[in-house]
Amino acid sequence: MNIKEIEPTTQNINERIFEEDLSIMVDEVVNLILKELNKGRDENVRKQIVFDYVNKHKTNPQEIYNWLINNNQHNSNSIFLLGYFNYHGIDINTDMSKAYELYQKAAELENGAAQFELANMCIDGEGSESDYEKAFELTKKLAKKECSCGMNLLGYCYEKGVGTDVNKQIAFELFQKAADLGNIRGINNIAYCYEKGIGTSVNKKKAFESYQRAADLGSANGINSLGICYEDGIGVDVDKQTAFKLYQKAINMGNHFALYNLALMYECGNGIEKNVGQAIYWY
Repeated sequence: MNIKEIEPTTQNINERIFEEDLSIMVDEVVNLILKELNKGRDENVRKQIVFDYVNKHKTNPQEIYNWLINNNQHNSNSIFLLGYFNYHGIDINTDMSKAYELYQKAAELENGAAQFELANMCIDGEGSESDYEKAFELTKKLAKKECSCGMNLLGYCYEKGVGTDVNKQIAFELFQKAADLGNIRGINNIAYCYEKGIGTSVNKKKAFESYQRAADLGSANGINSLGICYEDGIGVDVDKQTAFKLYQKAINMGNHFALYNLALMYECGNGIEKNVGQAIYWY
């Protein structure tokens, strides 16, 4: 037999193996995204985890995108991930309308990650006009699936009156459920509830403990809020130096609120030497 007759078949087999590998990778990436959503990770952290996964498996986003273009008809994970690429502008221009359309399609197939991202787009008015009722219904579906990201977002809906009447008590209970499942955003929110008395009695000690827990889990928002606790004596003795260090740490993690807090310390000489130049720099 002529070897040239075999080569196309071998090539087809290799392509088929590569296709199967990419299909598995897509499922794993989307499962990873949902896992990190349920941990309450910040968006920039989630994106980096996705890139780290892709690099670890010796492929690149362009290969995945090209595969998704031709394989996004029926599999909800493929549809969602193509939407994710459009939303974040990964190897293509950002296209919020396209992302919304794809998230919608995947959400109708009961894809949890898509339901969460679509709910947020509905709240923020990205890719389409704001639709609070739709966001509320999507988060209810997620919460029923015991997804902590859905519980936390549903708590936000009840706290702010997004698509439903304001109910601070229910908001607190949902934040608590999310926090009990280890969701960092839920932990930060329950801390804020204790600090401000939202749906529960004010308890500065519990607020501090929850912010500390969020900070220990690597939350930049938690670290910044912990800095505020130390600066203002919320549930802990005042310690300006510790507050200063925590703000610096949060800034290094990309937290913009900490920038303002650090600048204010410099401007007022609050626990550190007054330095208007440094204040202007950080503002």
